[in-house]
Amino acid sequence: MNTRYTFVRPLAAATVSALLLSACAGGNDNGVIDRKYVARDVSTLYTLAKDTLDRGRAKQAAAIFDEVERQHPYSVWARRAQLMSAFSYYSAREYNDAISAAQRFLSLHPGNSDAPYAYYLIALSYYEQIEDVERDQQTTLQALSALTELTRRYPDTKYAADARLKIDLARDHLAGKEMTIGRFYMERRQFIAAVKRFENVIETYETTSHTPEALHRIVECYLLLGIPQEAERTAAVLGANYPGSKWYERSYDLIQKHT
Repeated sequence: MNTRYTFVRPLAAATVSALLLSACAGGNDNGVIDRKYVARDVSTLYTLAKDTLDRGRAKQAAAIFDEVERQHPYSVWARRAQLMSAFSYYSAREYNDAISAAQRFLSLHPGNSDAPYAYYLIALSYYEQIEDVERDQQTTLQALSALTELTRRYPDTKYAADARLKIDLARDHLAGKEMTIGRFYMERRQFIAAVKRFENVIETYETTSHTPEALHRIVECYLLLGIPQEAERTAAVLGANYPGSKWYERSYDLIQKHT
């Protein structure tokens, strides 16, 4: 899942000579900088970091933004650099570092006007790490929690608007995981365990795209368990809510064959 939204505000920076930029950019793409070449002037240092980011060397830029805060911890540039460091780590796909940097910004500046963006970066960093449904979904749960927290705190921001879309996708992903486990149980004829997984999809992720199939799978399980009355009841629910779906057609055919 690699859809990216980079709502970074342009931040002020001073002019710096090409010679100084060339010398200070003598680090490597692993984010390591040689501090003996780093300018001590805060505006020059910040501009170097921004220029390095613009050149696509995000991890190195993050290290220079960190250097801005290290050398000038009480300046207004330090606050800006903290957030830009988080964004740079995110751009470099160093998601855990991005989360740590954004969380640190929030701990130091909880009421800052850029706090919504810091929460957004945290949520995106979790979201970008969502694994395939065949794998553990702990990161998906963390992404869902972070996205939900963003919409709760700042419901009217553009970040919350995007977060709501990602919440739906994260929930659909979690429902897909439950479906995968349920099918696994069905293949091993553990039908009661399978029904529990499918019921969780219906109860917890009712609005996702997986609900019609979950109902159909429950119909299958009940028929295989020899409980046709429950199968018919579930098929009726499926038909009432998703009358035109392929899953209702399949359930209807199963019920007819059984009858």
